[in-house]
Amino acid sequence: MAAITEHFASGDSFIHRIDPRIRLICGALVTIPLAVLNSQPPALLGLVFGALLVLMARLNLTQVLKRFMVVNAFILFLWVFLPFSLPGNTLWSIGPFNATTQGINLALLITIKSNAIVMTLMALMGTISVQNLGPAIQQLGMHHKLCHILLFTYRYIFVIHQEYMTMRTAMQARGFKPRTDSHTYRSYAWLVGMLLVKSWDRAERVQGAMRCRGFHGRFYSLTKFSTKPTDFIFLAVCLLFAARIIQLGFFPGVLP
Repeated sequence: MAAITEHFASGDSFIHRIDPRIRLICGALVTIPLAVLNSQPPALLGLVFGALLVLMARLNLTQVLKRFMVVNAFILFLWVFLPFSLPGNTLWSIGPFNATTQGINLALLITIKSNAIVMTLMALMGTISVQNLGPAIQQLGMHHKLCHILLFTYRYIFVIHQEYMTMRTAMQARGFKPRTDSHTYRSYAWLVGMLLVKSWDRAERVQGAMRCRGFHGRFYSLTKFSTKPTDFIFLAVCLLFAARIIQLGFFPGVLP
């Protein structure tokens, strides 16, 4: 059966040795302020910090670049439309469309923030295996249903994908060829509908099997996490960095 490959979860870097719970807290501390920034200088600082975390985690740069390509493929659409959507000082014109300084600055800000957040999450959360991510979230006090959704999604997304490929193969064996017509749209609608029905049926059978084995709404893990002094130092550094970008982004006149 196919599986999601966790390229960044295995390693022996300084980041990998930090308690997963600390990494989750640090990821939230850094990325939430970055997401709400409205100025470029602190966003650039976040980009540098994210790049430093990636280097500290010693991630495979090829895999890092692949993820950047996926993220920036979506951001590219912002560069197509956003510079022409905001009113302001016109830099150049293409027919009736005017590219403004305000639109370009906003697109650049979103690009910087997005890449900074992606690098930070790759380094801090991408280095946690899913088997450890569930217990870590649970030990941090998150609702147990969120942990269940995470672990079951990871476990059964392969099964659903395999079922989808089986149904696609059956359609092709019956001579189906996708076209831009109503028959193709109806066929794909039936495919999605049957996939949802099969997924629901499997979910009920899995739930029944778990209840028969005594499941009562909580996972118990043998994973033991230990927090070292260096983990608290790293947490303090991330907390200071988050405070600094908040100060630069929202209270620039308070400190030099």
